[in-house]
Amino acid sequence: MTKMVLVLLIFSILGFWSNSVVRAEDAYKYFTWTVTYGTISPLGVPQQGILINGQFPGPKLDLVTNDNIILNLINKLDQPFLLTWNGIKQRKNSWQDGVLGTNCPIPPNSNYTYKFQTKDQIGSYTYFPSTLMHKAAGGFGVLNVYARSVIPVPYAKPAGDFSLLVGDWYKTSHKGLQLTLDSGKSLPFPDGILINGQGQSSFSCDQGKIYMFRISNVGLSTSFNFRIQGHKMKLVEVEGSNVLQNTYDSLDVHVGQSVSVLVTLDQPPRDYYIVASTRFTKTALTTTAVLHYTNSQASVSGLLPAGPTDDILWSIDQARSYRWNLTSNAARPNPQGSFHYGSITPSRIIRLANSAPIINGKQRYAVNDVSYTNADTPLKLADYFNISGIFSLNSIQTVPSGGSPHLATSVMPSSHHEFIEIVFQNNENTMQSWHLDGYDFWVVGFGSGQWTQDSRKGYNLVDALTRHTTQVYPNSWTAILASLDNQGMWNVRSAMWERQYLGQQFYLRVYNTVPNFANEYDIPSNALLCGKAIGRRP
Repeated sequence: MTKMVLVLLIFSILGFWSNSVVRAEDAYKYFTWTVTYGTISPLGVPQQGILINGQFPGPKLDLVTNDNIILNLINKLDQPFLLTWNGIKQRKNSWQDGVLGTNCPIPPNSNYTYKFQTKDQIGSYTYFPSTLMHKAAGGFGVLNVYARSVIPVPYAKPAGDFSLLVGDWYKTSHKGLQLTLDSGKSLPFPDGILINGQGQSSFSCDQGKIYMFRISNVGLSTSFNFRIQGHKMKLVEVEGSNVLQNTYDSLDVHVGQSVSVLVTLDQPPRDYYIVASTRFTKTALTTTAVLHYTNSQASVSGLLPAGPTDDILWSIDQARSYRWNLTSNAARPNPQGSFHYGSITPSRIIRLANSAPIINGKQRYAVNDVSYTNADTPLKLADYFNISGIFSLNSIQTVPSGGSPHLATSVMPSSHHEFIEIVFQNNENTMQSWHLDGYDFWVVGFGSGQWTQDSRKGYNLVDALTRHTTQVYPNSWTAILASLDNQGMWNVRSAMWERQYLGQQFYLRVYNTVPNFANEYDIPSNALLCGKAIGRRP
């Protein structure tokens, strides 16, 4: 009898300990952020910037898989404001996506509390303002999601972990840039490139050790190539995907994308250049930072390491070399390769062609000849409250229409649990970068010219990585596969902010006719109401 009691006591303790671990792993983390203007001089010229808690860039969010985030955002600007969480899937919860199709913007001198979870995610991400041209003034920052302690990662813990926010920058204020776009003109070429909001940064490391560098393109319009003088980079993670650990001299990172690399400090003890330079632009912009060995005996010297030529094929070949690590865990204990995406037949194909039409005498950008305009009522609220006249489900076609470009609040219908193929067709002589909120997707193919049915013969249906943002090369196409397992209203947009602002976006309504909180959470009790939703009760 005594032995039985002892056994029951041991199991009770183990059960309590196990439940405690679960609760600890799914922690709640609380933040209060205040958004203000402040004077910054990242390119040596004082200008108005957007600060969060007085910081430019904003505070770093270091989170763990399945963390619950409660973040009170206080807007002290003179314009409505929202943050979006670039790459965070917001499982069942497009209410927290932070874009104008799902959320009312936070009015000046007001606040909104975001409540979301990093459900089943790991990786390097960012956040940034989704409203107006605020992104051009700051308000962006690092968002890293680390694996839970019980989930192994496919590399040894690095000696240090650095996040680099790299992007093009204008000396002109965000309001000035917005006036340019509103007048019907395109933006001029950027004035420079920043790394972590500065023209010069330094990263100190110990010789002989291995360090993680998380590199994100937070710019408005230009791709960049990233390299470190005298050092190789081992790619280990791309936007939540653990990848085959290939080694590179330099990496192309396109607008809205993030990559993580391991760098071994195996060179003589001195300082080395870190370089980022624009890609596929008539004028090359370059910025540098310093990799500083703590036992350095000399400052940086010599020529900057040269980047690749503007040969598109070089960049495409590199993109094709990014492969899923099929045996690695990601956020869950099951290997990434246990989901055999290549054996699933898509229910349909959606072909999206970007264009740059002139509409009503002004420069616009469009998808399948529709240039998106924001409604005064968020689409998600209009859908929830059944408010008519805000959007139409037949406002954008699933293939290029060949019709006259026009303005509309475009929403494309889809069914919950569809498995779809999307082809981004770029008939312009410019780089494109496309992002899908609420999901990651398999990037299965790149090709030049026009996509055809035969293009599928070149698809990678075995180990294509998943990510949330993909590049499309000039006069080329990119194909992705997506499993629509996340119900909600999701933004499909150009990550290049001028193009997004002037209409190269739409919303994908992933819908189930049977309401079920197991598929999608109810409207938050603190949801802001605006437009025709004012006065209605959540």
